[in-house]
This record gives sequence, structure tokens and C-alpha cells, in this order.
Amino acid sequence: MESKLKLGILASGALGFHVLKSLYKTHTIAFIATNSTSNQIVELSTRNKTLLFVGNPRKGKLFKALNGIDCDVVLSVNYLYLIENDIINLPEKYAVNFHGSLLPKYRGRTPHVWAIINGEKECGITAHLINEACDTGAILYQKKVNILADDTGQKILDKYKLQYPFVVNKVLSMIENNSLSPREQAHEKATFFGKRTPDDGQIDWSWQKERIYNWIRAQAYPYPGAFTFYEGVKIVIDSLSYTDLGFDNAVENGTIVKVYNNIPCVKTSNGVLKLKEIRNLNEVRFYENSILK
Repeated sequence: MESKLKLGILASGALGFHVLKSLYKTHTIAFIATNSTSNQIVELSTRNKTLLFVGNPRKGKLFKALNGIDCDVVLSVNYLYLIENDIINLPEKYAVNFHGSLLPKYRGRTPHVWAIINGEKECGITAHLINEACDTGAILYQKKVNILADDTGQKILDKYKLQYPFVVNKVLSMIENNSLSPREQAHEKATFFGKRTPDDGQIDWSWQKERIYNWIRAQAYPYPGAFTFYEGVKIVIDSLSYTDLGFDNAVENGTIVKVYNNIPCVKTSNGVLKLKEIRNLNEVRFYENSILK
């Protein structure tokens, strides 16, 4: 059954596209705002002849482009930009963001990646009211998602892809039924993690093996990847495993203590890790007692 709610959608990337595609089946979409690289969203909105804005919405740009259009609810799904009060106050009912963490923990960008890096056992999705700050609005609904020992950043996104439409529709149903009960976040418990870039992925071999393991799996393909340098060549690593190989604590961290079929086993501060998937393995030849930097 089609909902009576008219929606404005702020969305980016594959996750935003996936949710938007499901919303078209049940809701009226008044407008869509996205960024220039979200081609699937642009194509979908164009095909459905929906009012589309592409670019930075701030300083009144989106508000002006909407030209007085009305909607009941604005939804932000994986959107790259913070919005201002002109868009927050636009809908008749609510402006809601769907954030990939269990707020107030992990405010900011790529929260699921940071959660894996930090060894968390769970992450999740939070629907919250939008204000002009970053991920600080009152919570409407939360859905927990387990992080398994071999989950990568992409595997968590795959789990989110299954759960996001459910969470979005749950909140929309609550809005229609007037059953929302917003609760303020416990701001004193909040954590914030900033935007990551490909250059942030370098491995520090003096870290403990557990942190290195999480660091690598969090950024595995199709993300840019965790990396190190070997004889001046940048090595991008997508997976690794723990070993029971012995080591001399006096040996420099990052030392290759064993090589199996050109797969190195590397000494860290508390153990030896075997690198399993290396994107550019054919570019180098590893030798025992050499160093990764």
C-alpha cells in the first residue's frame, strides 16, 4: 500500500541508492539531493522525473533550487553533506538522518570502519532528528548489527544494505502512526571520529597484532586498503591471519621472519602475522629478515 507521506530525500552512494529505490515503490518522492559522483541516484531520479539537486546544499543553494516545494518528511541516507536550518525546517513533520552507528558512539564519517578498527563487537543504525550539528539530534530508533571476527568494512555495508530499508520504513510507519518518542542523546558518552582518506591507511607495525588485524580488515577491498612499504614499493593488504610463530622481541617490528610462497609473516609487538591477500603481490619478492615500513 502506498504511503500518504511525501518525502524529500538526501542520499549518496550505493547505500543511498538502495534505500531510494525501495522508497519509490511505496512513497511519493518530492525531491532528491545528492552529490556529483552518485551516478545511480542521478539516473534513478532522472528516470522517474523527480526534481533533482546535485552538489553542496549549504548557503541556501538547495533551498533556493526547491523553489517552495513542500514535503512531509526529509530523510538523509548516507548523505555527504551537513544541512542547514532552511532544509531542516522545510518538512511539515520531521527531518531524519540515518547514521551507521549506535549513537552517541561513533559520530562522524565511516563509523562502521572505525568500529572495526577499534575492535567493537557490534555497530548499528540510528535514526535521529537532524539539527545543525553532526549526528547529535534526538534518537528515534536503533537497530544493532553484530560485527563478526572476519567482517570487513564492505561486509558490514552489506549487512546495512539489508537493514537500512527496514529501519527507514519502520521510522516512516511510526511517523504515520504518530508513535515517535524522540529521546535526547547522552552527549557525555559521545565519541566522534573524523573523515578518513586513502593516505590514512598506513600500518604501524609497532601496534599490537590485534589492532593491525582490525586495521587491515576494516579497510579491505573495495576500500582503498591498509598499506605498508617494502623496498620503496607500496604494498596494499586485504587480509591476514594470526600465527603461532615465535619471535625475538628485540627484533624490529615489521621484520619478515618467515616467507611461504612469497607470502610474508611479519613480526609485531606481540606476535607474528601472516599476510594473505596482497593486491600487488607480483610486483615484489619478499625475503626473510627484511623490513616492512
